[in-house]
Amino acid sequence: QVQLVESGGGLVQAGGSLRLSCATSKRTFVTYGMGWFRQAPGKEREFVAAINWSGDSTDYADSVKGRFTISRDNAKNTVYLQMNSLKPDDAGVYYCAVNRKLRPSPQITDYGSWGQGTQVTVSS
Repeated sequence: QVQLVESGGGLVQAGGSLRLSCATSKRTFVTYGMGWFRQAPGKEREFVAAINWSGDSTDYADSVKGRFTISRDNAKNTVYLQMNSLKPDDAGVYYCAVNRKLRPSPQITDYGSWGQGTQVTVSS
């Protein structure tokens, strides 16, 4: 089991930006694909973005393409989610997770070792 810690959430106005971080102390982080998911109240957890172990392959949900960017710094054992042009619909708890597949995946069943989540609130 990999321990993941998300941070960077908060309250932002619509149109604003936030950068989320997901860190682990696990030295084998460099071998993991990673993903970001979010969950709004009363809704199922949904895929946001994913990145492979080297950072040269990514995938995004259609709803965030062109606004969000996933990246990673393997030297810091950290994956990031830069969120720009935020909308009220982007609000929710954002989770990072380890992808058990080689390629970025939008399938929640491909993920394990979830973080505790960080809250994002977007005011209109």
